[in-house]
Amino acid sequence: MAFLKFPDGFLWGGATAAYQIEGAWNEDGKGESVWDRFTHRPYKVQNGDTGDVACDHYHRMPEDVALMKGLGLKTYRFSISWPRVLPEGRGQVNDKGLAFYDHLVDCLLDAGIVPNATLNHWDLPQAIQDEGGWPNRDTTGWFADYARLMFDRLGDRVRMWATHNEPSVVAFPGYGYGSFAPGIADMSHAYQAAHHLLLSHGKAVQAYRAGGYGGEIGIVLDPQYYQPASQSEADVAACQRAYEQAVGVFMAPLFHGHYPEMLFDWIGPHAPQMKDGDLQTISQPIDFLGVNYYMTFDVSFSPAGGLLKTSTAQVSGPNWGRTQVGWGINPVGLKARLLDIKENYGNPKVFITENGCAIDDVPDASGFVADWGRVAFLRAHLRAVHDAIRVGANIRGYYVWSLMDNFEWASGYAPRFGIVRVNYDTLERLPKQSARWYSEVIAENGITE
Repeated sequence: MAFLKFPDGFLWGGATAAYQIEGAWNEDGKGESVWDRFTHRPYKVQNGDTGDVACDHYHRMPEDVALMKGLGLKTYRFSISWPRVLPEGRGQVNDKGLAFYDHLVDCLLDAGIVPNATLNHWDLPQAIQDEGGWPNRDTTGWFADYARLMFDRLGDRVRMWATHNEPSVVAFPGYGYGSFAPGIADMSHAYQAAHHLLLSHGKAVQAYRAGGYGGEIGIVLDPQYYQPASQSEADVAACQRAYEQAVGVFMAPLFHGHYPEMLFDWIGPHAPQMKDGDLQTISQPIDFLGVNYYMTFDVSFSPAGGLLKTSTAQVSGPNWGRTQVGWGINPVGLKARLLDIKENYGNPKVFITENGCAIDDVPDASGFVADWGRVAFLRAHLRAVHDAIRVGANIRGYYVWSLMDNFEWASGYAPRFGIVRVNYDTLERLPKQSARWYSEVIAENGITE
């Protein structure tokens, strides 16, 4: 069996998000987030689940860092809860919230783990949403102020920063479709939110450069792979629209300084309002791009397909089934997307910032989960990453999603993505078979095919 070695210095890590694991939703001065508000409304989340307790990471953080160290993680990607440090989104600082992230960073460094902080993983302060949220241009300045606060507090120790995680999810499920917080269904708001998320990213990058903090800053996107369901002219054009909305509307302004012209012609009056200089702010150089990959879509034309007139279907690769939540499994799509980034967006430094799957984890009598299906998924996707590196893609690290089972947004606690099982009754953590396997991958800096 062949051994696929990754480049020296390749960063192996695990990823989480604040709202999904921290709990303590209203403790120690934390303000309300849009996800707190959304989950506390009836019929928004499966089973009425909330992130009120989640994995209780807020109280169990040192234990969780010790777990990471035991697994051999080289780096840990976490997000900061904006309303935990600024309960109203601006103004008065919550010192206890800042102290939590201070302690987290110090624990990580003591454990020899590189901290990688994301400023916005969807949990916008509700007070900012009450002022209009991301469609309100003022939010871009408030975000930059928040970013500056965190850079000043943690920038001497945190050397890897991401401004936003998957802004497409905030913009479209959050403001366009209403399926995620803040639960607004207005496509004009969605495109305006997308523009302001990008503009706020640019302003935060400017603040980071001006402060001379000395680390690296980027953004995390979710460029899933899209392919036409057939080679008909209608399906090919539909695929291009789907690609431009999900990928191009973020990648093009970041790397090329303009929005996709065809898409904006198509959406017409829904196109966002902009000011002179916005695209220059958005497109200033970043140090890395985070890529979250989960799925590949077949795209076809559909006259009933909403604004874009598209129909999308997740497609699995040969001999792959579906995940617990019905997602397709397509490792080849990850390689294809990474090569698209290499060829069409200047081959930036890339970290795979999320990749993983939910499967039907069944614990044995001792609570152990022999999740060999997840091992197979991760191995196949790491082989795709290795293949992309071999042909020149500039990939520097990989973060498994997720370090532990957690609150999975509108799906609640049913899907389990973790390599560590969380017993939600006792909050006990127990590494699964995939965690043992991943520890070996890290130690050997490679995989056996």
